[in-house]
Amino acid sequence: MYPTDFRYTKEHEWVKVSGGTATVGITDHAQHELGDVVFVELPKAGAQVTAGQSLGTIESVKAVSEIYSPVSGEVIEVNPALANEPEEVNEDPHGAAWLIKVKIANPGELSALLDAAAYEKFIAESEKGNPV
Repeated sequence: MYPTDFRYTKEHEWVKVSGGTATVGITDHAQHELGDVVFVELPKAGAQVTAGQSLGTIESVKAVSEIYSPVSGEVIEVNPALANEPEEVNEDPHGAAWLIKVKIANPGELSALLDAAAYEKFIAESEKGNPV
């Protein structure tokens, strides 16, 4: 269900790395938990993001939630479609609804992220109410 070439955070973000660039989004699990997304607030190109720190917010009909950066670096692109079509996050969270692209400052941070199998296990354990 989750792309095996992505890495994942326990806060339900994903990252796909190509060269020195990381594409970041939220997972299908996250969008499902949020419900209908109505607004996405993201940093502008040129902004610096830090792994584990908030990079923006996502608002649904249920709540406003922080989005955490899985990597540190400079934002080099922001998905322009989400400004007018935030619901795309619900429709294609692992594809067209990517959030930002980051020039990775520290590739070593990627080793702290989960692979698809570990992320799926994390979700399963969380849903059982077991500590992970």
